[in-house]
Amino acid sequence: MPRRHKMPRVIGITGGIATGKSTVLRMFGELGAETLSADDLARQALAKGTEAYRETVERFGDGILTPDGEIDRSALGAIVFADESARQDLNAITHPRVISAIQRRIDEFRTNPPSPNAVLAIEIPLLVECGLEAIVDEVVVVSAEPATQVSRLTTRSRMSAEEARRRLAAQMPIERKIQHADRVIRNEGTLEELREAVRAAWEDVTAQ
Repeated sequence: MPRRHKMPRVIGITGGIATGKSTVLRMFGELGAETLSADDLARQALAKGTEAYRETVERFGDGILTPDGEIDRSALGAIVFADESARQDLNAITHPRVISAIQRRIDEFRTNPPSPNAVLAIEIPLLVECGLEAIVDEVVVVSAEPATQVSRLTTRSRMSAEEARRRLAAQMPIERKIQHADRVIRNEGTLEELREAVRAAWEDVTAQ
């Protein structure tokens, strides 16, 4: 397994939809890592009143807004997962802002780490697609079988199996992401099994 840098260390967590990326990020946090989520940064970028908010409403219309004027992420997601051109337009609005925020946090962490052995774990769903492997020290891919992803999506998001499969088809196949991985965490079992896999990864990362 490649060990490209010593401590302190930046881990990029990626994977497909409903593979358990956010859960893995949370578990790394429980073990002592600093954590950051690209999805949270995207939500902040699209907050009501921001430039990205205005650009998004201009592109997609008022139909993506909730009654109080916030962007309805479910409504927006239904549009962009059904239309490649729409998805590219949204990415052009959000990605530069999110990537810039991630890079600032990494620079801050490297310049002033909380401790010599600190770890910063960042969940970046499109890490590979955006070519961000070089800004982290280790790429962790969280994987699951497509049938498992569909089952999780239909359960947690109340979408149809057809819609779930369409969203999977719109994403980079997990096998391609694994080609860029320094470490793969497979999430097909229980929550406790996932926790043990994350703990093993943590112990390996911090053993340096």
